[in-house]
Amino acid sequence: MCTVCGCAEGNTRIEGHDHHHHDHEHGHSHAHDHDHGHTHESGPVTVVHHHYHFKNKGDVHIHYHVAAGATPAQHHAHSHAHGHAHGQEHSHQHADDHHHHEHEPDHHHHHDSEQSDPFAPQQQGLDLHYGHGPAHAHAPGMSQHKMVQIEQDILGKNNHIAAHNREHFLADQQLVLNLVSSPGSGKTTLLTETVSQLTGNLPVAVIEGDQQTANDADRIRATGVPAIQINTGKGCHLDAAMVDTAYHRLALEPGGVLFIENVGNLVCPASFDLGESHKVAILSVTEGEDKPLKYPDMFAAADLMIINKTDLLPHLNFDLPRCIESARQVNPNIEVICLSATSGEGMDRWLGWIAERVISKEEPVCA
Repeated sequence: MCTVCGCAEGNTRIEGHDHHHHDHEHGHSHAHDHDHGHTHESGPVTVVHHHYHFKNKGDVHIHYHVAAGATPAQHHAHSHAHGHAHGQEHSHQHADDHHHHEHEPDHHHHHDSEQSDPFAPQQQGLDLHYGHGPAHAHAPGMSQHKMVQIEQDILGKNNHIAAHNREHFLADQQLVLNLVSSPGSGKTTLLTETVSQLTGNLPVAVIEGDQQTANDADRIRATGVPAIQINTGKGCHLDAAMVDTAYHRLALEPGGVLFIENVGNLVCPASFDLGESHKVAILSVTEGEDKPLKYPDMFAAADLMIINKTDLLPHLNFDLPRCIESARQVNPNIEVICLSATSGEGMDRWLGWIAERVISKEEPVCA
């Protein structure tokens, strides 16, 4: 289980062949047998596995091992990579704890109801509000303090790789756009129309994220644009390591645009930096004008909100000004573009927004 967002990562598959995964810490090689394709809990230890699978090279794994019960002084984290005799590579991150706690035989704990349940909701009238603790996930039997440590471990590792990605993107003069939305927003249709219009004017490539199938990558490739599919298994978002692996398989010319179509989800992708230049949140008029207020983290993280399927407005009860007001209530600086990928209305504004941000080959790049 991903302790940041609560998802079960399952097996992540990235299209391609023969790739060496870059470990950003240190590594060593040895023969090693390892069960894979699972997330498990054993006693006090919670183990989180990210698995990357390739057709010819075996598996590339990123593992986070976390043991419950440590204090900050007892917390120890390290990462390492091993090459395997049967063509598997692993990157591990461990948080090892040693905690000893004793009581006299007649000692008893006394807690009031709030102290005994750190995940108890706040109640306002008839409404229950969860998620007000310092951690953002819930694991039965694990303290909020430990959950915060685990979140910091996972996001810290992700942010380290995201910084590495950003350095590559800047060096390669790539404008990288992370497209996020709920399922059914028309994200892939918009992306297909966008790359079709950009082809011939700019170098363009796409990284597609879904739980299963290569349907969306196939739609992009049908336009003649290179695309790599990442299937996240049970995972509900892309992370920086997945993007790093996929990016090194794309031979992109400088001054181009890389689109990352994230898994359809307005919650978890908000927490994971991929190294992108901008997050672009796509909302369709078939959803609801209060979406930015319901999912504030995503719209707060986005630089641009695209309101899609505006050709359907005459047939819907959708309050467009209220939607824009809701987004700016969460993020006063968010830009808004209204368009229809189907009719083409407003597409010029979206393409112009991209063109203004493309890194020119003549421009100096500051690392």
